[in-house]
Amino acid sequence: MRVEGRGRIDRSRPVRFTFDGRAYTGFHGDTLASALMASGVRLIGRSFKYHRPRGIFTAGAEEPNALVTVLDPDGQSTPNLRATVQEIHEGLTAISQNRWPMLAFDVMEVNDLAAPFLGAGFYYKTFMWPRRLWEGLYEPLIRRAAGLGRLSKRHDEATYDKAFAFCDVLVIGSGPAGLMAALTAGRAGAEVILAEESAEFGGRLLSDTGSVSGQAGAVWAAGAVAELAAMPNVRLMARTTVTGAYDHGTYGALERVGLHLPPQPDLPRECFWRIVAKQAVLAAGALERPIAHPGNDRPGVMLASSVRSFLNRWGAVPGKRIAVYGGTDSARATARDLAAAGVEVAGIIDPRPDAPAEPGLKVWKGAQVTGTRGRLGLQAITVSEGGTEHRVEAEALALAGGWTPTMHLASHLGARAAWDDGLAAFLAPPGAVPGLTLAGACTGAGS
Repeated sequence: MRVEGRGRIDRSRPVRFTFDGRAYTGFHGDTLASALMASGVRLIGRSFKYHRPRGIFTAGAEEPNALVTVLDPDGQSTPNLRATVQEIHEGLTAISQNRWPMLAFDVMEVNDLAAPFLGAGFYYKTFMWPRRLWEGLYEPLIRRAAGLGRLSKRHDEATYDKAFAFCDVLVIGSGPAGLMAALTAGRAGAEVILAEESAEFGGRLLSDTGSVSGQAGAVWAAGAVAELAAMPNVRLMARTTVTGAYDHGTYGALERVGLHLPPQPDLPRECFWRIVAKQAVLAAGALERPIAHPGNDRPGVMLASSVRSFLNRWGAVPGKRIAVYGGTDSARATARDLAAAGVEVAGIIDPRPDAPAEPGLKVWKGAQVTGTRGRLGLQAITVSEGGTEHRVEAEALALAGGWTPTMHLASHLGARAAWDDGLAAFLAPPGAVPGLTLAGACTGAGS
């Protein structure tokens, strides 16, 4: 599932790792998710309650499904790491979670057969009697089944650090809006901190094929980052997630220092920063929304923007034949990028009756996905168009249901988000956090 000529990975630097005891090879710059996807691995984990098969759904920190445990050589384990964020390194050992005895054959999957009988409040209404069995039988069994990853039950001997920083301008997010904010402040001589939760600066510019100032987005981003890196008044902080906004311009941020590397005794795994900024710019972008439909949780069903990220940033695709579902620009961009890369596009399912045609691609107009097939991985979807159902063979389905601005930090001091009917999204009210200015997609701007 590796696409030649695509991706920002270094194919001259192979990296060996294992997942569930099986050896794989990725490349420098891969995440665990992209390396597994490129190797054709679709099943990553199991759902919490019914142990249904789960695969990769997103390409970043918002990933809800692909959670794994990473094992260190000393026997320590770190559960519930997102495979979409965990960078691979030589000797990385990862295992799946919430399954027994193995991922492909999970005995607890029998719970899924009982799903129609396990309604809301089932536990509280059923396991209260006979009363003497609660502590002796029911509670131990429920606690044993609860949770996803498991701790090693050893004392964590790793090093964690804390640090303090001060700046004139804190820029949160390094997409086009964040990079321009940092460049503007840096060129003016302000002390700037640019925080980016990913390993690489550039945001969606690294995943999309658009242009900025006549340059490919990724090329423009690289030039902007190089200019920022050369400024003595600018600090670039990759792998750093700003986690909270507090009074008096104080922000909390968690930096992954050694989590993406083999264990090193003198290197902290994480560092928690307290950053005091005179002004801050929130340029955290937006998250794509899925489209709910029957069977939308099968491995192979993903966000359309994530499919583009894996294709253009890591040179990997979730299947040889991919369908796209949505009536947005993101849906069309995903279909075009896949076709341009030589990947077979099964078609575009567009719910708009007057949906435009797409040159060279099949478009179902006024249609919707009404079902999926394939237990451990998507094999086919059912498309309903004008009362007629079509079975469409596909190994992956890309969903594009619009965008939700990532404006959570603007609500941390108690301000309530306001609903915008035109955008069908919540937006942060102006001045929600004193000194914090919102810019780019997190304001609802899609340009």
